[in-house]
Amino acid sequence: MRRNAISRRTFLATTAAAATGCATGTPRVNTARVVPGKISPNERLNIAAIGIGGMGSANIDACNTENIVALCDVDHGYAKGVLEGYPEARRYRDFRKMFDAEANNIDGVIIATPDHTHAVIAMAAMRLGKHVYCQKPLAHNLYEVRKLTETARECKVQTQMGNQGHSSEQIRRLCEWIDDGAIGDVREVHAWSDRPVGGDPWSDFPIMKRPTDTPPVPESMDWDLWIGPARFRPYHPIYHPMSWRGFWEFGTGPLGDMGCHILDPSFWALKLGHPTSVEATTTHYEKEVAEETYPRASMVRYQFPARGKMGPVSLTWYDGRLLPPVPREFDPRQRFDSNGALLLGEKGAIMHGSHGAGNLRLLPRELAKDYKQPPATLPRVKPGDGAHEQDWIRACKDGNPASSNFEYGGALTEMVLLGVLAMRVKDRKLEWDGETLRVTNDDEANALVNPPYRGGWTL
Repeated sequence: MRRNAISRRTFLATTAAAATGCATGTPRVNTARVVPGKISPNERLNIAAIGIGGMGSANIDACNTENIVALCDVDHGYAKGVLEGYPEARRYRDFRKMFDAEANNIDGVIIATPDHTHAVIAMAAMRLGKHVYCQKPLAHNLYEVRKLTETARECKVQTQMGNQGHSSEQIRRLCEWIDDGAIGDVREVHAWSDRPVGGDPWSDFPIMKRPTDTPPVPESMDWDLWIGPARFRPYHPIYHPMSWRGFWEFGTGPLGDMGCHILDPSFWALKLGHPTSVEATTTHYEKEVAEETYPRASMVRYQFPARGKMGPVSLTWYDGRLLPPVPREFDPRQRFDSNGALLLGEKGAIMHGSHGAGNLRLLPRELAKDYKQPPATLPRVKPGDGAHEQDWIRACKDGNPASSNFEYGGALTEMVLLGVLAMRVKDRKLEWDGETLRVTNDDEANALVNPPYRGGWTL
């Protein structure tokens, strides 16, 4: 078959469900539950994973309470350790061939590929009626995110985005502090990350032109599959396995990488929703660099309207070791985490680190000392190793949504990727209509909401 071909069986399964956007069928004994429904908590799910050499390895291990039945990676050399760790799982390079062969054998799919292939894989899985755990950010562009959110809703599958901090105790405490009025009305949020300058494997490559040399593709790798829906370019080891995050075509930079962790607490607690405008300032100065890779440092400014009783919010993102100015009375600078956020309210501030509001604290100290903790009002996720993945497993079995399902995770990702889009047209204030998914005042920026796929690939 041609590389992009699918079997008649898979074609019929997906096209017959076009009206609802997902497959339907009758559950079979000892095979996958194609129609999502409640499953006994004592029954093991059959899980497949795609993109297993990096973060996917940890996601798989966190789900090893279930049956890991199929593993897929375009580079079996990079994924060798995981493949050897699950010798009974069937092996694939092409996720389409895996879905063709395993459609009746799997209940859920873990996706931990580079950002630019998240959407096409997740969409294919959901249209087959499979539950999906997908790494953050959910997709590479805004249109993809919106379609994934809509399809998950239509197919009634259980989903989870891989921003594992959303299952933490601290992020729930932060939400309860805001609801309790601990710092009064919040009008400013400042969030920062030291990436790409520090703490990341691709930090040595934030400023560069496209490589011109063309070394041979490793024998263990299918480069065409790795490229997927992106515009084709020759293989180079700078892209795989980690440096892809620094390139526009494949990754979403430090904001896409870390924003789904760092901005998650504010997005949830302040019920931010769609911003009305966004503007970015970056260190890009050379055209050939700016067209290829993310800047060494950037600032992104969002404006959010009033929501109910909450007033308008200004949110500013800083990366590349830039830090925000903060009121002197809070004196938090000596305690800045390398990644974190500061919420400024009428009566005080909340500061936290990354991944679920770690290192959470009230400022100034006098406020923290006298503050009486409010009662827990939000449901907690069962703590422990792999709690976020296990929350998804639980959702697949009992039918109650996971903590960062695509309804929530999609909205958070849209906010994050709008900031990424603003970096591409820096120093221009973009007016945003979140309901219609449109930049209303800039045609060039609006074209980036839904850029074209390479021939042979569709969402």
